[in-house]
Amino acid sequence: MKFFFRLLIALMFCLLPLAGGYVMYGLPGPLPRDTPLVVPHGNLALVISELQQQQALPDGKFFRLGFRLAAALTRRDGAIHAGELAFPTHASMRELLQVLRMAPPVEHELTIPEGLTSAQIALLLAHGKALSGPTPMPREGSVLPETYAYQLNTRRTVLLGRMQQAMQRTLDAVWIKRDPALGLADPAQLVTLASIVERETALPAERPLVARVFLNRMRLGMKLQSDPTVAYAASGGLGILGRPLSRADLAQPGPYNTYAVAGLPPGPICAPGEASLQAVAHPATGDQLYFVADGTGGHAFASDLPAHVRNVARLRAREAGPVSGP
Repeated sequence: MKFFFRLLIALMFCLLPLAGGYVMYGLPGPLPRDTPLVVPHGNLALVISELQQQQALPDGKFFRLGFRLAAALTRRDGAIHAGELAFPTHASMRELLQVLRMAPPVEHELTIPEGLTSAQIALLLAHGKALSGPTPMPREGSVLPETYAYQLNTRRTVLLGRMQQAMQRTLDAVWIKRDPALGLADPAQLVTLASIVERETALPAERPLVARVFLNRMRLGMKLQSDPTVAYAASGGLGILGRPLSRADLAQPGPYNTYAVAGLPPGPICAPGEASLQAVAHPATGDQLYFVADGTGGHAFASDLPAHVRNVARLRAREAGPVSGP
């Protein structure tokens, strides 16, 4: 009986051509939508079982034997691969085998935005789709913000290693081409200052100006007086307070309080993007020493204290709004 059943399947595949393909081989399958499926390692029987469980192949012995025969008759097309693969809607047996043999694995993505702290990056890694293994805590400023592609069950430690290698490659390239008059001792200082610039402004055009202010202050021995460094300490390294800085925060002693301590803090306060690294490596020219928000999303820069005081007064007037008449 089994012999005749297999013979029937063979006849359907080999003797009944229809519209350029074999009847059953080219018949649309039941898969209702484009779907990524995890194809198991092992023999063809396991693959067929998974395809049927996931509704990519119709149920029943008839289709199991048919798929097995189709795979055997087309074995010269290549080996069947395991992994997470994307199958199209209503894929026929022909299309299923094409995916199993030739399609690349499905790629997932994790985006690390500029300006995140290590704690925030670790949280993204912990919740990253299709990742596996424990979540490591990256060293502050060691990750390059960008979008990373990876495959199913990539270990979090492996993906973090790629992020850190990307930062190291980028930093090496930026450091080699830096302004020779920069005045920073090493690449670590560049990352630290770039992390402050990253948190001070979101406007690309302002980053070189902010970098120039801080470099000028460092050269003159002035305190950086950067609010983000204080917020980093006050938030326990999270970088976000959820409230305005208070006088108590500004008075709190510590190595990240740049209102109390001269020079750079002991390390980065976030992961700076390449644009901020470049802004520090190639800052604007000028003698700017101050900047303050201008009330329109940007900042007003000044080279002396009287000009800065006027900029602050303009900001306060803008915040107060127009004066109402009697």
